[in-house]
Amino acid sequence: MKLKDLLRMLKPSVGMDNEAVREMWLEKALLAIAEGSRILDAGAGTQRYRGYCSHLRYVSQDFGQYDGPGDGVGLHSGHFDYGDLDIVSDIVEIPEETDSFDAVMCVEVLEHLPNPDKAIKEFGRLLRPGGTLLITAPFCSLTHMAPYHFCSGFSRYWFERQLNDYGFQISEINPNGNYFEYLGQEIYRILTISRRYSHDKPRIWEWMSMMIVQRMLARFSARDQGSSDVLCYGYHVLAVKS
Repeated sequence: MKLKDLLRMLKPSVGMDNEAVREMWLEKALLAIAEGSRILDAGAGTQRYRGYCSHLRYVSQDFGQYDGPGDGVGLHSGHFDYGDLDIVSDIVEIPEETDSFDAVMCVEVLEHLPNPDKAIKEFGRLLRPGGTLLITAPFCSLTHMAPYHFCSGFSRYWFERQLNDYGFQISEINPNGNYFEYLGQEIYRILTISRRYSHDKPRIWEWMSMMIVQRMLARFSARDQGSSDVLCYGYHVLAVKS
């Protein structure tokens, strides 16, 4: 086994659970919605969360214009298959009746909207009174899916202001990760980012240094007492239409 492969195996897990924690929260929140409720997946993309909605009447919506390679700037999937979307439209003008949904979910979409506050307003129009809104969005995000990347992220204060302005009451707002976990995540990206943008890669002793830093971050994260106030992966928000 090469030393580099050994170092990879020995890395602590800090910075690795962004997506997993988000999906666990989302699955739990969706299961709490009453069976048979009509739910809109706004900005559904590849409809990856349709499976979490088997007990619900699922409706997918997206503008359907991202192709995977995008404009080549920043991070891209290289392949993107929307599947059969129920609605193809602008997210701020969805052709559905007012008060026609019991729930709306919007997962990792807001950073891709030039006017995300208008989307919140539209969700308020579509939801019936007492309806549930589930949102996840990054607090800080690298350029991805360009040219459809307009915001680097959203703070809890953004959610509190916008949701209040458009008639929602927040029942839950949870940070995903913390300062140390976010830094750990970005250290893991160094290999791919350095290869692309500097045409180089870390040397063996640099791998060792990165591992040491990761272990330090894991220790700090285990003792964390609120560093998510400074930086985190993003927020998970549950709100109710007044």
